Amino acid sequence: MPTEVALLESRALRVEQMGRVDALDKVKSLAMLPDGIHVRTEDVARYFEVSTEVVKKVIQRHRAEMEENGLRLLRGSDLRVFNRDMMSLLGEGQGESYPQAPAQLTLFTRRTVLNVAMLLRDSDIARCVRTYLLDAEHDLRAGYASLEHRVTRVESCLSGVGSALQELGPVLNRMSLRLDSLDRRLEVTQQVIGSMSVRLGGVSQDIVGLDGRMDGFARNLKDLNRRNRSR
Repeated sequence: MPTEVALLESRALRVEQMGRVDALDKVKSLAMLPDGIHVRTEDVARYFEVSTEVVKKVIQRHRAEMEENGLRLLRGSDLRVFNRDMMSLLGEGQGESYPQAPAQLTLFTRRTVLNVAMLLRDSDIARCVRTYLLDAEHDLRAGYASLEHRVTRVESCLSGVGSALQELGPVLNRMSLRLDSLDRRLEVTQQVIGSMSVRLGGVSQDIVGLDGRMDGFARNLKDLNRRNRSR
């Protein structure tokens, strides 16, 4: 896990944290210009509770890095256009409340302010921002470690399932063979039952014929008995 000193000294580590602008609001509210995007040097100094000269020195030492993260210097027509846009956003009757730079204006974005927080050594607010970033990084790494541990457990369980399935394979094969044998036996049984059903149908017809013959025989006996009595 990176330390605060490493964050102050390593540009590569600062680049990794540049997306965490939420850390600024977690520590302290940052006053933005009316466009909601930019901040002036004095606003940055007020946020970190240092002088504007301290902020300007940070810019001088790390201008290239900070320009990559949104630092802008406006002069001439660019400055006039920007001031006019800010006054328009404030609305009529409030333009005088917007402080205008007489010759030039340095603008910061939230990303640039976060860059300052990772470079400014003599500010308790900047130190709190760095601490928040490092704590969040630690929690994130801990979360990844926990997730990796759980994935490892799942993988170990799956490996056990794999070996169990390998052992189960021959058993399933034997059961499949036995089921095939049962299917064949059931088929033969069904054929036998079908044959027996046909034979029973023939027997039923024979019984019906026999019943008819027995009825005829009974009638003959009755006739014979009547003739004997009449004699």
